Amino acid sequence: MIILGRFNGPPGSGNGGYSAGVFAAGLPVEVTLRRPPPLDTPLTTADDEVRTPDGTVVATLAPADPITVAVPPVSPAEAVTAAATYQGFTDHPFPSCYVCGPEHPDGLHIFPGQLPGDRTAAPWTVPPEVTVPTVWAALDCPGGWAIIGPGRPYVLGRIAAQVRTLPVPDEQCVVVGALAAAEGRKALVHTALYGPDGAELARARATWIAVTV
Repeated sequence: MIILGRFNGPPGSGNGGYSAGVFAAGLPVEVTLRRPPPLDTPLTTADDEVRTPDGTVVATLAPADPITVAVPPVSPAEAVTAAATYQGFTDHPFPSCYVCGPEHPDGLHIFPGQLPGDRTAAPWTVPPEVTVPTVWAALDCPGGWAIIGPGRPYVLGRIAAQVRTLPVPDEQCVVVGALAAAEGRKALVHTALYGPDGAELARARATWIAVTV
């Protein structure tokens, strides 16, 4: 498997959610990123580890506990209003991120704005080609932006996702995120993806780690 360059997160590495979705390969696992996923590099999985050709461990896989938290939906109008306040437009640690980077020319352009109660929301126009890793990606950054702040960058450390139904290309969906707990450099977040009819399509649980950039 290879994480193509267009699916980047921080410069030179794969977006955490997308990469984890590729590593999970449709299995009910939780993916822990041990280092930034390399781009355009052949990777292999053996003994629940994702490795580079030289044997470097990129990620580990473990059975995932059920994701019991469902972040409540918001209306499409509320999501649009929230996205207009997205702080990443003016202060983004990784502005070329495939998911939430305003400078990515071919990204998902999910811009999660703040809602009361440490929550985020954003509208999402589903791309013409959507896969399970695409949905893992969509569930990634909206959770991170529940904790990311000016001068306070975080990156994904661990994620598990449950994809019930793939969204239909060109649908107008809503992604929501919520901060569950924060201690030291770690933050636990939850996210959910809702279709245009308000039905839940997918949900995720993730741990984000504060970094210095």
